[in-house]
Amino acid sequence: MANSSKKNNVPLYLFHQGTNFKAYEFLGAHPAKRGRSEGAVFRTWAPHAQSVSVVGDFNDWDPQKHPMKKLSDAGLWEGFIPRVERFDTYKYCITAEDGRQILKADPYAFHSETRPYTGSKFYDISGFPWGDEKWIEEQKSANHYQQPINIYEVHFGSWKQKENGDPYSYGELADELIPYVKEMGYTHVELLPVCEYPFDGSWGYQVTGYFAPTSRYGEPKGLMEFINKMHKNKIGVIIDWVPAHFPKDEHGLYEFDGGYCYEYSDIQKREHSHWGTRIFDFGRNEVVSFLVSNAMFWVEQYHVDGIRVDAVASMLYLDYGKEDWEWTPNKNGGRENLEAVEFLRTLNKAVLSEHPEVMMIAEESTAWPLVTKPTFVGGLGFNFKWNMGWMNDMISYMSLDPLFRCYNHDKITFSLCYAFAENYVLPISHDEVVHGKCSLIGKMPGEYEQKFAGVRAFLGYMYAHPGKKLLFMGQEFGQFIEWDYKKGLDWMLLDYPMHQKLRDFVKELNLFYRKNPPMWQVDDSWDGFTWISHDDNTQNIIAFRRIDEKGNEIIIVCNFAPVKREHYRIGVPDYCHFKELLNSDDVRFGGTGVQNTEPVKVDDIPLHGYETSMEITIPPLSTVYFKGLRKRKRSKVKAVPAVKEAKQAPRRKKKEPEKQEEATDK
Repeated sequence: MANSSKKNNVPLYLFHQGTNFKAYEFLGAHPAKRGRSEGAVFRTWAPHAQSVSVVGDFNDWDPQKHPMKKLSDAGLWEGFIPRVERFDTYKYCITAEDGRQILKADPYAFHSETRPYTGSKFYDISGFPWGDEKWIEEQKSANHYQQPINIYEVHFGSWKQKENGDPYSYGELADELIPYVKEMGYTHVELLPVCEYPFDGSWGYQVTGYFAPTSRYGEPKGLMEFINKMHKNKIGVIIDWVPAHFPKDEHGLYEFDGGYCYEYSDIQKREHSHWGTRIFDFGRNEVVSFLVSNAMFWVEQYHVDGIRVDAVASMLYLDYGKEDWEWTPNKNGGRENLEAVEFLRTLNKAVLSEHPEVMMIAEESTAWPLVTKPTFVGGLGFNFKWNMGWMNDMISYMSLDPLFRCYNHDKITFSLCYAFAENYVLPISHDEVVHGKCSLIGKMPGEYEQKFAGVRAFLGYMYAHPGKKLLFMGQEFGQFIEWDYKKGLDWMLLDYPMHQKLRDFVKELNLFYRKNPPMWQVDDSWDGFTWISHDDNTQNIIAFRRIDEKGNEIIIVCNFAPVKREHYRIGVPDYCHFKELLNSDDVRFGGTGVQNTEPVKVDDIPLHGYETSMEITIPPLSTVYFKGLRKRKRSKVKAVPAVKEAKQAPRRKKKEPEKQEEATDK
């Protein structure tokens, strides 16, 4: 090791070993003092470089003025520059092995210029006056698996805009968003990627500045202000994070030192040709240190409550999006990227060992096993996974004309075959309302009122199904057009009664979900869910129970046909009566008003494996919640987890539907 001090030995060694998970404290640009001179120390990793210098506002962008010294034979470079000021713009001038000089933004920079400019900015992120200590302490003792979690997914630039079309700053958006999120009853917001990115149309999924919040909405401490305000109002913040790949912009990580640095050198691993992006080299120690440090950075420096890891399937499979001749099997002859598997386990162990309160969420779109199981049993170590199979099935089912739903009944029941294999989040995300897929309400068949009824029935089922919830902005009030990242949501739709009533329903649904433990307390086992009837495909009806740890329960009945069903009998536990709690067909939500206004008497008529049953009226295109009133002591409840009297509903042979990632949004 050359030119290194004892102080630098440990972070240097750990960085090259792939175990420096706070590498951002050492690499990048940091305030420093050398002798009597105050300025900044710059460090970067460029293993193939002949030489590196820092160029910027402070030296007229002259590569000769501030050359860097090599700290290690493995390619770490360091340089001190006096009198560097806050917001000074800089880059690294790298002389590649072939003699080319290339200008690169700092991979560890805390701040960047706003596109179309591409320089890094010197910025000290220390000293923000956080006031969320109470929230942080509460989260440390929280059990997310047994808590209500309903997430509002938000894109910073298009949730709402100013009258002149300008975006809100981080702090301004917090002031607009917080009252809405609190009123609507969401527990968390999830932000589309906040890291710096050059192309607006990527929505942040093609990152060039992993440690820099995008400057589109202000400086880094503005994002801290946003999160601080959220926490003070008891709203958690989850961010989307993209460790799978990066774009080929010249100023970014692409061939950073003139050679293959952050990406694979192997041509069959190097690139996602369908996305036009490079794949991180998950087997390279310095890349592992970079990525894990980045996740830790957002947790520790920005206090985020969760990280949703994008495009996990593209990391796990060597043949993802590739033809047969474009990939090589691993050492075992399989298609798994063993290095990526090990990286994900390292990532989750590192973050959750220090911050067990954080949610590590995988967007994994295949049937890869044990995604949310601990690493010591062979799992990937996430604590939640998006349920893409459920999402695909339900979107497909709800898009059908009700006349044909009876032939596709398994789409609403099949998810229970694997619902407890992982800890799931049920997502209706931005991916489902772009690129010709229609908005959620636009997917619904039928005339105007029927479309709203379909959304309400679907959401009623979604909130009762095991798993945490996520809904993309605008779907809660029935935005008809697809999401457009260039403009704000169509808030003027709330001037129309049906849109306002749909939002009222979602608000009521959120509050009901949060107040009733049967809806969320036991999301991961059959102890919290029991079928009553899952095979009435001819009438498009299902009925089931959600149960909490104390045995309290709610009965859910879903009718996905636009036909009212009178005198419909279902088996129920042995209560005296059942009271209707929430009805998506209520007039106040825009429905027809078909209700069970009086408590429904329970009869001694056996059905569906129960000794007793009740006769109800089911509104058209609806989801209805019921609660039992006063248990009868004369007989025991005979709870059966599946229908005994009727044949099993049709089920698929495969374990979980596979879905390839959408290439167009990455």
